[in-house]
Amino acid sequence: MRPDGWHLTEDLDDFLAGAWDFLCSRPAVHTTPLTAVQKLRTQGAGATASGAGATGFGWLVEDGEVRAALLRPPTGRLTLTALSPGQADSLATHLVGLGRRPSGVLSDDATATAFAGAWRRHTGAAPVRGWGARLHRLGTLTPPPRPPAGGCRIAGERDHEQLVRWCREFAADVGEVVTVDAGTWAGTRFAEKRYTFWETPDGTPVSMAGANPLVGGQVRIDPVYTPAPRRGHGYAAAVTVEVSRAALAAGATEVVLFTDPANRTSNALYRRLGYVPLADFCAYDFTHAGRHP
Repeated sequence: MRPDGWHLTEDLDDFLAGAWDFLCSRPAVHTTPLTAVQKLRTQGAGATASGAGATGFGWLVEDGEVRAALLRPPTGRLTLTALSPGQADSLATHLVGLGRRPSGVLSDDATATAFAGAWRRHTGAAPVRGWGARLHRLGTLTPPPRPPAGGCRIAGERDHEQLVRWCREFAADVGEVVTVDAGTWAGTRFAEKRYTFWETPDGTPVSMAGANPLVGGQVRIDPVYTPAPRRGHGYAAAVTVEVSRAALAAGATEVVLFTDPANRTSNALYRRLGYVPLADFCAYDFTHAGRHP
């Protein structure tokens, strides 16, 4: 075990040896770092890459136990597991001492806000709150009493053009910067997922749900999308139920998804299906207009 304090590395294997068991100890709330690490493992990245464009990792040891972990993707925005205000301040202090300057932070609301405040105190950087989402975990799956006519189908190679188009539309709907097209697909967050369509009895796809690979005991469902003209018929609920069932059948102990807290329709839908709010997450971007580390 490493000595107490923060330990940073660009070696994926080093990070897995230090923090993997900790990440798997709370798979639902650690869904984002678990999924990101799995993508790096699958791509074979991180273990040898180094420099400004590399993914960075870190973990915190206190009293001989791992208490927290972080990822720093090439974009520079830290992904943090839950930290106390004191731990957030210790991380900010450590990064300033190393001359590191993250572009922002993403975590649960309390952690992200604590680190953003600590970073401002230490550097003068102004935090700007942006993305926000509510994490839900599946309790007891409760299918709708009257599902729509039709059935589900796993998307295949012949569906790629439609998947790209629907992921573009989904990204636009939720306010993301739309960078998804045929040429960029492999590098987007949509590429590694398995997609399921809900089809009407005549074989027309009317809704889709994606699912990240099983890792650390959890599967995250994302995205769920129904084109606007097809909404209001129960298709999103039906395809979400089928993807949730598939995740459980594959061995997931936790099935999770994010929603927009302001979208009352989607939040009510997932509650009816058995998803229970677990935590709110947010991101801050840092504007380094003041003192610099």
